[in-house]
Amino acid sequence: MPGLTLPTILSKEVESRNTEKSCYVTLGQKVYDITEFVPDHPGGGDLILEYGGKDVAEIMGDVISHEHSEAAYEILDEYLIGFVAKEKVIDAAVASNKPDTILPPPPNATGMSELRMRSVANGVSDKPVYTNTGLSNAEDLSRETDVNADFKTHKFINLNKPMFPQIWYGGFTKEFYLEQVHRPRHYKGGESAPLFGNFLEPLSKTAWWVVPTVWLPLISYGVYTAYQQIPRPLEIAAYFTLGLCIWTILEYGLHRFLFHLDHYLPDNRVGITLHFILHGIHHYLPMDKYRLVMPPTLFILLAVPFWPVAKTILFHDVYAALAGYCGGVFGYVMYDMTHYFLHHRNLPSYYRDLKKYHLQHHFADYENGFGVTSRFWDRIFGTELPPLKDAKAAKAA
Repeated sequence: MPGLTLPTILSKEVESRNTEKSCYVTLGQKVYDITEFVPDHPGGGDLILEYGGKDVAEIMGDVISHEHSEAAYEILDEYLIGFVAKEKVIDAAVASNKPDTILPPPPNATGMSELRMRSVANGVSDKPVYTNTGLSNAEDLSRETDVNADFKTHKFINLNKPMFPQIWYGGFTKEFYLEQVHRPRHYKGGESAPLFGNFLEPLSKTAWWVVPTVWLPLISYGVYTAYQQIPRPLEIAAYFTLGLCIWTILEYGLHRFLFHLDHYLPDNRVGITLHFILHGIHHYLPMDKYRLVMPPTLFILLAVPFWPVAKTILFHDVYAALAGYCGGVFGYVMYDMTHYFLHHRNLPSYYRDLKKYHLQHHFADYENGFGVTSRFWDRIFGTELPPLKDAKAAKAA
């Protein structure tokens, strides 16, 4: 079998590989080089580095902390590079009536059972999945989709071909579309699947840095213009902060009532296609880093109607309204940056928790958890997601 041709690696060598530049972990006597996966780990690379050079059986099987799904073990198998015979593994083999089922590596099913009994390795078992998404946890979002098998099974979208015409001409019912679009796929390591397949393709992709590059200079100019007419820094700051606070409720409202219009979606191809372009594509391919932030042209269409709102709220002075409006746009910039980093960057402890919360919205319950920069309004309106350890998984798929 292929595994037997892999080398045996010294324990000391494995233990020394515990940095972001070279990170090994073990599961039983299997050794995995997960260096490439560290920055893409949904829970943050820092969590992996805590176990660099160590065995991850206990943490991956810990129900209280975060029990990993079968998909997580399948992802791990892609990084298998060799085997190591640790003391506990040797002891298990010595105590076993059939040591040859454990050593030489890799162990067979009987051997894995022996190891599980001695808390050395965590065997792969069927895990319950969430019926809304077909996933068990955040790691599943990075499990690469077999494109051909997926299309053959679900008859929805062939990711080898442009998605837009398939949605437009697919003749999907709303019920079928919503079921499929909220079952995430992962395309070729997170690359962008073709949307239009023609000259429009580049317009469908936006790198994260475009957002601050385009909007921060305009925000600065707007604040400067307002300050020229209202030369009182604290007053300008107050209007700006007011706009920022108003943005937080807009963020929640837009995400819940526009992006997730779902059940009120017209059951026709126009409504379905608009839904897909606006937000459905993000739930379908949540790890696509070029379709995580809003293209400037789309944001302009959504932002223009809110200028009259700003003038209505701060009706006494158009420049006060300008400062407030700039605060709202700044809130949007922070939202888009946060959204991108929650999917693709290592983050400090507070944002790490926020990352888990947002990814739970993707893999567990897209009908709740609409806050991205904060869960404040979810708490106010009763749509807060429960802690992962309390979240009730639905029937096994």
